[in-house]
Amino acid sequence: MKKILKTLLLSIVMVTSAYAASADDPLRTMFLVDQLELRGNNAYSHTWDTTLYIGYDLDKLYLYSKGEATSKGLEHTQNDFVYSRAIMPFWDVQAGICYNKNTNTSNMWGEIAVAGLAPYWFETRAALLLNTNGNIGLRLDAEYEMLFTQKLILTPKIEMDFYSEDDSMLQIGSGLSSAEATLYLRYEFVREFAPYIGINWGKTFGNMRNNYEPVDKTVLIAGVRFWF
Repeated sequence: MKKILKTLLLSIVMVTSAYAASADDPLRTMFLVDQLELRGNNAYSHTWDTTLYIGYDLDKLYLYSKGEATSKGLEHTQNDFVYSRAIMPFWDVQAGICYNKNTNTSNMWGEIAVAGLAPYWFETRAALLLNTNGNIGLRLDAEYEMLFTQKLILTPKIEMDFYSEDDSMLQIGSGLSSAEATLYLRYEFVREFAPYIGINWGKTFGNMRNNYEPVDKTVLIAGVRFWF
């Protein structure tokens, strides 16, 4: 873990140094709130999925944050801080740390990931994780944008998590731990602002649940997507 933190610090120096960059490669930043939504289950929940990056054409720092909260407080959150390097057109390799937290515990993971556009313009990310307990995780997500018009866009999205070991405190199971599929329909009043509606299905797997009830639910969602 110390080596990972040292690598991240060196990456920060690389990315932010520079007047190394020429006028042809200016420093860029973007904050994207991909999901900020209300989910209509028994106890209404609020979820978010955000991305912040700063950097140049080839080298960037990313902060990903996603999670869910109810009126009772935080249910779970996942936060990734990674250095990203472009290795070919449309594809980046990333390395950093991931911090998970739920109502029971928190955990830090080392992370290596690849992110980019797969054939047929599927936006994908695959992250390999390792924590201090020796548990290995694999997180996969993919989405695709279907344009009905220049403003009306349908987006199917799939997310799956795999782990090598059960962890009842983190509520993860060995093998396929959880899967989620969402269908969003958004309308872009402008490119930077788009409300949406949709439907979400989520299911947990594994035998580590102990006192935790397995999840298998379908809910309606409504939210907004924006960036600047």
